[in-house]
Amino acid sequence: MDAEAPSIPQATDQNKSSPETTTTNPATETNGTTVAVANGKQPAEDETHPPTSYLETIVHLFKGNIGPGLFAMGDAFKNGGLIVAPVLTVLIAIICIHCQHVLIACSKKMRDLRGDTVCADYAITVKQCFENGPIKLRGWSHTMGRLVDVFICVTQLGFCCIYFVFISTNVKQILQAYDIQMDVHLVMLLAFIPVLLSSLITNLKWLTPVSLFANVCMIVGLAITLYYALKDGLPEVGERAYWTNGSQLALFFGTAIFAFEGIALVMPLKNAMRKPRQFESTLGVLNVGMFLVSVMFMFAGSVGYMKWGEHVGGSLTLNLGDTILAQCVKLMVSMGVLLGYPLQFFVAVQVMWPATKQMCGLEGRSLCGELIFRTLLVIVTLAIAELVPALGLFISLIGALCSTALALVFPPVIELIARSEPNKGPGVWICVKNLIILVLALLGFFTGSYESLKQIVKHFGMEETH
Repeated sequence: MDAEAPSIPQATDQNKSSPETTTTNPATETNGTTVAVANGKQPAEDETHPPTSYLETIVHLFKGNIGPGLFAMGDAFKNGGLIVAPVLTVLIAIICIHCQHVLIACSKKMRDLRGDTVCADYAITVKQCFENGPIKLRGWSHTMGRLVDVFICVTQLGFCCIYFVFISTNVKQILQAYDIQMDVHLVMLLAFIPVLLSSLITNLKWLTPVSLFANVCMIVGLAITLYYALKDGLPEVGERAYWTNGSQLALFFGTAIFAFEGIALVMPLKNAMRKPRQFESTLGVLNVGMFLVSVMFMFAGSVGYMKWGEHVGGSLTLNLGDTILAQCVKLMVSMGVLLGYPLQFFVAVQVMWPATKQMCGLEGRSLCGELIFRTLLVIVTLAIAELVPALGLFISLIGALCSTALALVFPPVIELIARSEPNKGPGVWICVKNLIILVLALLGFFTGSYESLKQIVKHFGMEETH
C-alpha cells in the first residue's frame, strides 16, 4: 500500500540484519495487494503514519479479540457442557496462539529467504511459502494467496455484520424496557450512521483512543454482567449438563473459534509496532494479550452458563433484565462493540482498497474514492446483517466456516511447506503436530458449518410459521 493509503507502518532499512528493531514506515503497494517492501527497498519516512507502542498494540489486540464473541461464550458453554467446554476452550486457545506464532515464524523465514527488510502480511506470506516450496506446489502460490485474502475479507466483514446484529439486539431490549417497540431491522438502520462515522477513520494509530475506549466499555460491561450473575449465587453444578452431543459440540466449536480468531490482525499489528520483536517475544503482546483474553473467555463462559443454563442468550447481556443498571450495561457494551467495528473493518479495507483503487484507475491518495468505498462496504455489511439477525447462529457459522480456515488450516499448511528440506521433508514431529491440527480443524469446519446452516434454516422456518 502506498504512503498515502491507510497502511500499516513498516520498518526502515537502517539495519538489514536486524530489521525488527527499527522504526516503522508504511508498506508499499504492488499489483493491488498490500505487501511488505519489494526487493528490500523502503519508501521514504511518512510522519502521518507513526508506529505504535507495546501498550497501543496490546490495546488493539484486546479490541480485536474482545467483542460479541466474549459475550457469546455462555452460549458456547451451553453447547459444550460444563466439563467439556472449559477443556476444549483451553485446547482451542493454545492451538490458536500456536498457529499465530507459526504464521509469524513463516513470515520471518520468507523475509530472510528473500532478503526483504520487513515481514509480509498473511496472504503474501502464504503466497511466498508456496512459491519457495516443493516444485509441484509453486503453481498454486498466487491462488492460495488470493484465497487467504478472500477468507480474511469474508471473516472480517462477517465480524462487522455480527457487530450490527449485536448492537441492534441489545439496543432493542433497552428500548423495550421503556415501552418503545421497534423492530430489530429498524434499529440496525439507526445504528448505521454512528458505525459509518467510526469506519471513516483511515489510520491505525488514530484508532488507538477509539479502541481504548471500546476496551473500557467492554471490560466494565463484562464486570457488571458477571456481578449480576454472581450476586444471588449460582445454581448447583448438578443442574447443568457436563457434556453434550456431537451436533451441539459442533456449534460450540464454531462459537469458540470465532471468539479466538484474531489471526488476521497479527501481521498488521506486528508490522505497525515501533519494536516489532516485542510482539512475539515470551512476554510480548501476543502471549500476554491472548492469555488475558483466554482467561476472560473462560470466566464469562463458565459463569454465564452456570447462572442461566439452557436459557443463556446469544449474548450474556440479553439475560440481564430491565433494571436501569442492566440497561446501562447493554448500552455500554453496545458502544464498545460499535467502536470495535472500525478495527475489524480496517483489516478488510486494507486488503480490498488497493485492488479496488487500481481497478478504478485511481491514483495518489484518492481520499474521496476511499471514503466512498468504505461507505459502500459498511452498507453491504448492514444489508447482510438485516438478512440474518439470529446472533448466536450467525456467530457459530462465521466461526466454523471462515475463522477455522484462517486460524487452524493455513498456518499448519505453510509450516509444513516452509520447514520442508529438499529430499527430506519437514520432519516427523512437524508433520504429526500439524496433521493433528488439520484433522481437528477440518472436523470442526465441516461439522460446525453444517450444524450452523441447519439451525439457521430451522430458525427461518420457525419465523415463517409465526
